[in-house]
Amino acid sequence: MTSTGSTDVSWLRPITAGGAPLLHRRGQAVHAARRLGDLVQGRPPGITGNQWSTALRQGFDQVVCAADSGRPSFAVEFAPPTVAGSAQQRADRMTSAVCAAVGLPVLRVESPTLRAADHGRRLVEYVIDARHYAAGGGPDGDDSVDFRDILGRLPDGRSGHVNDLGALSRTAAVEAYVERRLADPIVRGLHVRWTDGPAEGWSWVEVRPGRCLVERVRLREQGFSCGVDPARLAEDLAAVAVGERLRDLDAAAPDLVDRDQLRRDIRLLAARADELAQGFGFAHLCAD
Repeated sequence: MTSTGSTDVSWLRPITAGGAPLLHRRGQAVHAARRLGDLVQGRPPGITGNQWSTALRQGFDQVVCAADSGRPSFAVEFAPPTVAGSAQQRADRMTSAVCAAVGLPVLRVESPTLRAADHGRRLVEYVIDARHYAAGGGPDGDDSVDFRDILGRLPDGRSGHVNDLGALSRTAAVEAYVERRLADPIVRGLHVRWTDGPAEGWSWVEVRPGRCLVERVRLREQGFSCGVDPARLAEDLAAVAVGERLRDLDAAAPDLVDRDQLRRDIRLLAARADELAQGFGFAHLCAD
């Protein structure tokens, strides 16, 4: 998604204090827990006082900066899904408007399960690497294979897509099935992208016959590209969330979804294909 805000970098304040970065990677320094008010200087034209005062209080889980200058490159935020019409949704919209105006790209992950403390570092490393690869940073500049589709050796010794963030969850599901804790070993999923809106990924596994553990993740790119198809990344992150919940199936049991209800939900999504940027490519999941 292309930013519609100011590209004048003078609106962004370099991070030069506040503790050592969490990590350095490919010329980038990653800082934790910064408020938007720490990153901007001066209210840009077109932003109201209410938008400004509200947005400055909002925080990001990670801020990625150029290691040499400290200038913010993009921010990452993990948040639970917001309720339509809620005060939090209004605050999020104001924050998005200010970020666009000052030229601060933001990657927002909306999930009831994923948390920055547990998943933020891996995601930000992934995005930095994916953006580097998309910019021609692959072996010998070869980008003929998408970053997500690079093959290699997985942690369990098998060959597979090494940049599938859900790979460990898929392995965990197989192990749980062997231990007879799951009814099916396959982590399934789908992904879509709403026109002029977020990407959305679903992932699920059948825990009991006819009863599924389902996770949904929305991914919002504001002002930049994360280097891979955001819809596929959203599905992979949903698989990561499934893996988190597989750790405690007793706790997950009350939230299991009837398989027929899941199929109805997928059909409802398919019925909205005209609202999707690339249509709905998972019609086979709607069949009985």
